[in-house]
Amino acid sequence: MKKFWMTFSRLLVGAVFIFSGFVKGVDPLGTAYKFGDYFAAYGTDWANAFALFLSVSLCALEFAIGAALFFNLRMKITAWALLIIMMFFTVLTFFDAIYAPVPDCGCFGDAIKLTNWETFYKNLVLMIFVIVIFRNRTSFKSVLSNLSQNIVLVLISAMFIYFSVYNYRHLPMIDFRMWKVGNKMTADADNEMRVYVKYRNIATGEIREYLSPDFPWNDPVWLAEWEFFDQRTESDSEQIAHNLKAEDEFQNDFTPYILESNEMFVIVAYDVIKASEKGLKRAAEIEKMLTEAGYTVVLITSSLPEEVEAFQKRYDTAFETFYADDIVLKTMIRSNPGLVLFHQGYVAGKWHHNDFPDLNEVQAVVSTLDQLTSSGK
Repeated sequence: MKKFWMTFSRLLVGAVFIFSGFVKGVDPLGTAYKFGDYFAAYGTDWANAFALFLSVSLCALEFAIGAALFFNLRMKITAWALLIIMMFFTVLTFFDAIYAPVPDCGCFGDAIKLTNWETFYKNLVLMIFVIVIFRNRTSFKSVLSNLSQNIVLVLISAMFIYFSVYNYRHLPMIDFRMWKVGNKMTADADNEMRVYVKYRNIATGEIREYLSPDFPWNDPVWLAEWEFFDQRTESDSEQIAHNLKAEDEFQNDFTPYILESNEMFVIVAYDVIKASEKGLKRAAEIEKMLTEAGYTVVLITSSLPEEVEAFQKRYDTAFETFYADDIVLKTMIRSNPGLVLFHQGYVAGKWHHNDFPDLNEVQAVVSTLDQLTSSGK
């Protein structure tokens, strides 16, 4: 019976760590954004420069521990690493559950959403099996020599780091977010849309959600204590409802125009100041290429109008520009800038700036969309 529980604990915790590392490692930029949320909540914004490095490193460590457990590798060292990391995150998630500095710790990325209390309880349950592993760490035996086990773990870690970096330099191989290709982002016309906004208390980190516009937006005292945190949209429709509100500089809402057009190419740059210079140059080239071919291309950003104007002047381009919340834009595409194609309410294509398409690829995608539309699919 003891051997059964040792093996069961090792395989269960190993599988959880492998899954957790993978779903975050496939989207390292999203995990880095989550680190940024924690840094903002705890007043350590200076650490944002290390967010991506920490994202890749933590995911690789988590995946390596999971693989070591699952394949019974270097269990004495692995058991210590497992205990330390589980103790740290159990304490962290306890404080998350009590004080809610962030609404979701992101322990399973965007694949599975858990509340802070659910995450804490999950860690408590896992700790039972972690203790079983730790107490019996000297009883696990591997058929491989220590050198062979070390080589296997180094190779696993190196391959996983390459995997995460690849997903950062392109787009996530698996997209768990609302804005993945193929999703419909508009609700049925006869269904009521409800917009909820979240505000965070600057002093305490408390988060409150309001049904817009039923919140004290015109109270200067309240606005001094609370800052915008996030927003979401609900609909009675079974279709996915978007959380994007794209406005021009006069605050006119152009969201339906962008999402519901036949072929709308959108350059998404949540911040043109922080955006890749190479990407901005390619974005300007894409705009000219697509415009000359007769397609509509717009820019959506959260940057200031003067920053957009400086970008357009520098790269000699003339985007029609709309403005939206940066959190929504970061969720829409993990590239700054990136390219998104909308077709009649659907996300029809997404490209990282390292993979912007040429005209032949664009025409092939549009031709496929036209064929699907004509067939009624």
